Amino acid sequence: MRLILFGPPGVGKGTQAKILSSSMQIPHISTGDMLREAVSRGTDLGKKAKAVMDAGQLVSDDIMIGIIREVLASERCSAGFILDGFPRTVPQAEALTKVLADLRVHLDAVLNLEIKDAAVIERLSKRVTCRQCGRIYNLAIDHLPDPLRCPNCGGELFQRDDDKPETVQKRLLVYAKSTSPVKEYYRKTGILFDIDAAGTVDQVNLDIRKALGQRL
Repeated sequence: MRLILFGPPGVGKGTQAKILSSSMQIPHISTGDMLREAVSRGTDLGKKAKAVMDAGQLVSDDIMIGIIREVLASERCSAGFILDGFPRTVPQAEALTKVLADLRVHLDAVLNLEIKDAAVIERLSKRVTCRQCGRIYNLAIDHLPDPLRCPNCGGELFQRDDDKPETVQKRLLVYAKSTSPVKEYYRKTGILFDIDAAGTVDQVNLDIRKALGQRL
């Protein structure tokens, strides 16, 4: 299957993507992963992206679409993919539609994970990251023996600025403004499914599978 995962920060996209990727044997492709891979491989587009990022600027749509085209056309994605973090705007969605048409493949579903802003703020305000190994934990559900130390490597746990309540609120406003038109773009195609992401991981995954069952 070829899927897009939508949802605000803290909604659980990464968790669901890992579960689906493992069970369906298709790659989970995030925008960040694609950029890092292109840069590390030293492709022409990767070099352009690195120059832009080193200058502290945002990678242009043209470069990003080029990188996505290369990834989706690769053998890795021949059986399907889960695209996470792209598209973020209607022009990006339109460009992706053209790429898929050129590759003669189609999207099976766009999964829109939804949750109330207050719940997102509550979730992220309890999220901590290890400075040493980078693992992320939630103090409310992971029951760490020491809330200041990573149980994996012993590194210091800290809260990223991005996860502080005032920053999360701003991120949610940006998300709502930029992605609402994209959701409507896909809703018109009949392949967008709204998923209540407020439940447990298992319940959300079950709801996703029910939605995907309608596309099989």
